[in-house]
Amino acid sequence: MRLRPYIPSLDFDIISKWITQPREHAMWCAGRTKFPIEREDFGRLLDDIALRCGDAPFLATAQDGTPVGFFCYSVDPQSNEGMLKFVMIDPAQRGKGYGKEMLKLAVRYAFEFTGAEKVRLCVLSANEGAKHCYRGVGFTETGTDKNAFSYDEESWDRCHMVKVRDCICGDSI
Repeated sequence: MRLRPYIPSLDFDIISKWITQPREHAMWCAGRTKFPIEREDFGRLLDDIALRCGDAPFLATAQDGTPVGFFCYSVDPQSNEGMLKFVMIDPAQRGKGYGKEMLKLAVRYAFEFTGAEKVRLCVLSANEGAKHCYRGVGFTETGTDKNAFSYDEESWDRCHMVKVRDCICGDSI
């Protein structure tokens, strides 16, 4: 697997098809974009998080270059903590280990290239598949915001998760 910068003109049409259900969309972005995902709206979201937090979007590809995943990442230089956001995997590729592999590469990038001491993320409680994947990469829950997001008749908690750098060299991710 490889990571590369997300290129809207090449990648948007591909990743915009990965989330096909409104509930899944809500779990992915907590209402931050329209459903279905629209190019201009998604671009505004990426611009907003880039300006506010320094986020950069990435695409994960299989060895042959086929897109399999997407995420955004930023590092806060004051706290020396990285943050992963908007993680998604092509549904046709789920269950093949691509999610864990992409997250391991993202964490490695955070520790080795941005110097982060911790990597954080948030996941809605209804998204059990994502929580399972994050735990499998070594993220642990550090807290919960109760009833942080509502979808239809449901109320979901926001779970905060963290992966701490194991050593100075960062090679035990």
